[in-house]
Amino acid sequence: MTSLDKPTEDTDQTQPHDARAVTEAALFEAFGGVRGMVETVLPGLLFVAIFTINKDLHLSAIAALAVSVILVVVRLVMKDTVKHAFSGVFGVAFGVVFAMFTGNAKDFYLPGMIYTLGLALAYIVTTLAGVPLIGLILGPVFKENLSWRTRNPGRKKAYAKASWAWGLILLAKCAILFPLYWWADTAQLGWVLIALKIPPFLLAVWLTWVFLAKAPAPIDVFAEMEAEEKAEEERKAARTARAAQAAESGEPAGPRHRRDA
Repeated sequence: MTSLDKPTEDTDQTQPHDARAVTEAALFEAFGGVRGMVETVLPGLLFVAIFTINKDLHLSAIAALAVSVILVVVRLVMKDTVKHAFSGVFGVAFGVVFAMFTGNAKDFYLPGMIYTLGLALAYIVTTLAGVPLIGLILGPVFKENLSWRTRNPGRKKAYAKASWAWGLILLAKCAILFPLYWWADTAQLGWVLIALKIPPFLLAVWLTWVFLAKAPAPIDVFAEMEAEEKAEEERKAARTARAAQAAESGEPAGPRHRRDA
């Protein structure tokens, strides 16, 4: 067992206020903040707004895809991270292709709904397997990687609670949307889906923040590895210095052995 896998008792290394600030910053980075939410909502909002007015599937789909691409270009020009915008482009592109293929405007929303259902199941299944998905997502952000699995049981418990929250909230969202896919028209489904974009997401993020803010602080495994590398370099430097000193004095650099009388 390496030093990075050994359990540790001193996991609460920051003050509560610092832990909350770190958690807020990490969640903001992982989920994109306000801008990420706008990039998630805007293409679908444009699609349903145009379709509600003129019932033109092609125009609605092209407008939604175009605004998604524009959001990516803006991020590229600003040299900002594009992961959230790119995910939006792929989601919209799948919806556009599916709707164009079937000729049913409601199918624009179906890939996203299926993805939401799959994500909900992923949160639940990974939590039952002892590797909660939210921990896999946030571990690198907190610079703890997977150390929470073996070294920080309190944090693993918090990740499990957060993953359950995400899974159940997304399942509840699917329980509303899938019946509407069959019973409601395109405009009704679209507006309900837009209305359910942000509130469930914010609820899940808030619950994640609550659970993690009360959990033990993350173990910075990167700092530990850097400390180990620095200590190893210092040991090598000390050995080199001893060897140089021994060479100057004519004594062997290694440990002295007792000579026979």
